[in-house]
Amino acid sequence: MVDVIETERLLLRLPEPRDADALAEAFGDPEVVRYLSGVTRSREETLEVIAAMRRHWDRYGCGLFTVERVEDGAVLGRTGFLVWDPGRWVHGLREELGPEIELETEIGWTLARRHWGHGYATEAAIAARDWALAELRPVPRRVIALIRRENVRSQRISQKLGQHYERDVPVAGRPAQLWST
Repeated sequence: MVDVIETERLLLRLPEPRDADALAEAFGDPEVVRYLSGVTRSREETLEVIAAMRRHWDRYGCGLFTVERVEDGAVLGRTGFLVWDPGRWVHGLREELGPEIELETEIGWTLARRHWGHGYATEAAIAARDWALAELRPVPRRVIALIRRENVRSQRISQKLGQHYERDVPVAGRPAQLWST
């Protein structure tokens, strides 16, 4: 497991309960979550999400990082990986996926709205992607992103990661665009 990934402006590290207040800012904002589940979360629910993020790391050897700004230690949000069962489009935070399934590895990012527009999501996603391709074993056959059609900001980040739109897939009863490398 990784300790810390450092970029020019950011640290990517394993999530901790101490991140709850900052992550709850993002998860409690309807505008931030509208392209995710659409459901806002309280601080207590955010603590449950952090615990699920840690379980994902333990089960699959990869997961979502907390994104922290180097200059002041502020937690900006999260970036990293979820594994998905592509037959049912269910991810490893929601249920334990068996070893018999050839999983897809998704990269994603979620930042509190006040941190949008500074290039943090792109910087964090590039660092996470590069770490995964260099360090994960087995190396993912590809890295995907699942993005709602209306989420143009995330589509631009995917393009900066070298991804392209492949096709639509059903995620949680709604179509999502599958972007891949």
